Amino acid sequence: MAITRRVLVLGAGGREHSICWKLNNEGVKLYASPGNGGISQIAECLDLATYDDILRFVLEKGVDTVIVGPEQPLVNGVADMLGASGVRVFGPSKRAAQIESSKAFAKGLMKKYSIPTANSAVFDDYDEAARFVRKHTWARVVKADGLAGGKGVFVCESQEEAINKLRELVIERKLGDAANRVVIEERLPGEEVSFLVFCDGDSIAEIAASQDHKALLDDDQGPNTGGMGAYSPLPHVGEETLEKIRSRIIYPTVAALKSEGVTYKGVLYAGIMLTPEPKVLEFNCRFGDPENQATLPRLTSRLIDAVDAVIDGRLHAAKIQWSDKAACCIVIASGGYPGKYEEGLAIEGIEDAAANGAIVFHAGTRLTEQGFCTNGGRVLGVTALGADIHAATRKAYEAVKKISFRAMHYRNDIASRAIKAMGQENFDGFLKME
Repeated sequence: MAITRRVLVLGAGGREHSICWKLNNEGVKLYASPGNGGISQIAECLDLATYDDILRFVLEKGVDTVIVGPEQPLVNGVADMLGASGVRVFGPSKRAAQIESSKAFAKGLMKKYSIPTANSAVFDDYDEAARFVRKHTWARVVKADGLAGGKGVFVCESQEEAINKLRELVIERKLGDAANRVVIEERLPGEEVSFLVFCDGDSIAEIAASQDHKALLDDDQGPNTGGMGAYSPLPHVGEETLEKIRSRIIYPTVAALKSEGVTYKGVLYAGIMLTPEPKVLEFNCRFGDPENQATLPRLTSRLIDAVDAVIDGRLHAAKIQWSDKAACCIVIASGGYPGKYEEGLAIEGIEDAAANGAIVFHAGTRLTEQGFCTNGGRVLGVTALGADIHAATRKAYEAVKKISFRAMHYRNDIASRAIKAMGQENFDGFLKME
């Protein structure tokens, strides 16, 4: 395929590998910074340490588009800096990225514009926050206001546990400046789903709905992580519910930002709790990880065309198409994650998993002369497509069992909620690791 475009992808995770994987089939010359072991197989990887380095490289190489994967560069203003120099950037501005970088900002926006969300209050003082928790029986979710890599949300079972988490965040500073403020929130019952859209400031185009699994262990037990797996679509979530999310949450949020003088261009990610009337748990300013690894393999139209439509403000005319097939992504993590873990462990079986029909997306990997080794907490995302969620999940787990490294960990129940809801099979039967 003739190379017609030059694109730089910023980031190093599975999300960025899935972006590069999709673009690699679209006549795109790929660069990535910093990339990872898997990305290095399809893109030229380099370490651009500063924004000046990024700009210099873009101009020298004739890169026509920069796609920003993670939230931190967006929050730091990389889209503003590159855009001011005439570079085409996919990702929201620093002001727009506040919707993820500050949960207090997002909560204030939703309250002002009557966008449904959980009851909440914001504090920067431990004593005031603790008094609030003691006074309100619904106050059982403690969130760091700032970015914490998906590990700043604590769903507590008791008043005592919530107050202990407040102490860890505000007094002991376990998450540093991310918890300069904390959000105390109502614990909502229900099931969480991820609803993402492309947005050009006015129009939106939906990205296939998906569901992440944030807890480390089966049955949603253990600490929160960056995500242990995802699947798409959501066969057990009806069109009526999805329409409520569009009409009562997504469109009003884009309009609210515009009313605040913010033109949102990029991906808008809403984490939604499926209460009888869906409510927002959080917003993110980028593609999901691992949701991207379950949705982009279902995208049958060109990703680069969607990126261009967002940047150029012509999303209303874009033709974005999705496969009827289902996809399931299983994340394989290092033992000890999300705490301390060992790096540099040899990974075996990646080629065997791919030969089984799966797509193996790399996250925390490094390529050495001896092969791939671990280089992070979440190491790989193994994705498979199938006629339905049941078939995709079975195929993904079959591929996962081809891969091994010391102390590796994965959940055994990704997509179980959907499979059980569809009444297809007792989920435990074919997934449990022997």
